[in-house]
Amino acid sequence: MQTTSIVFARELSKLVVERQKTLTENVASGLAISSYEQYREYVGRLAELNEVLEMMNEAETKVNKR
Repeated sequence: MQTTSIVFARELSKLVVERQKTLTENVASGLAISSYEQYREYVGRLAELNEVLEMMNEAETKVNKR
């Protein structure tokens, strides 16, 4: 049986990955970006989402070591 926190972490991870896909598609297509500032914002958001996934993995590793 999975605990609520495990299910929450998995669902959050899925949502983050989906958001990354959407932002990547927007950057790659160029349709949602009309200025260099918007491009920088999208790239920054992607970098932050990557950081969030790394932190989630790190937290999971720490919890599993206990």
